Amino acid sequence: MDDGLIRKAVRDFLTAIGEDPEREGLKETPDRVARACTELFAGYEQNAELSLERTFSIEAKQELVIIRDITFYSFCEHHMLPFSGKVHIGYIPGNGKVLGASKLIRVTEVFSRRLQLQERMTSQIAEAIYKATGELGVGVVAYGRHLCMTARGVKNPTSEMITSSMKGAFMQDDRLRQEFLRLVEPGGRNV
Repeated sequence: MDDGLIRKAVRDFLTAIGEDPEREGLKETPDRVARACTELFAGYEQNAELSLERTFSIEAKQELVIIRDITFYSFCEHHMLPFSGKVHIGYIPGNGKVLGASKLIRVTEVFSRRLQLQERMTSQIAEAIYKATGELGVGVVAYGRHLCMTARGVKNPTSEMITSSMKGAFMQDDRLRQEFLRLVEPGGRNV
């Protein structure tokens, strides 16, 4: 990431909207934005497959494993406005191995910390887990609220986008898919 280019772009942007980048409250804004971008777009510098290399052995096989409510923050590639929400990941362990829960959170971070579409992010998370680990099946559901729809354009503050991606056993076994979807839907823990 080129901090110098980011700082220059922020100064140009401030000028373009009619602001004075030299006024007291904005003097350090280009530096602040450059530092924020290092964190907000860290996914470009990370590799999802590396996050999934470490697994743990288990005795039980072919049992559904779910981690719910992984908070994500991303930026819409169309308007460069934020969107955020929750990701739920389920998988059927393959080869008697399970992933650490933190690995699923890290994979979500890798793909969400980029300019993104929620639909693509959901698929990327599922595909990375499915390919890198040899799991028998992977399901990912994401719920997101998009500032590009709530603060501008249609200005609908209550809209929520839901996306899903299913791989392997989750595509082939309707019972498994339905169980996963029921457990990750709002209120699904009470079934």
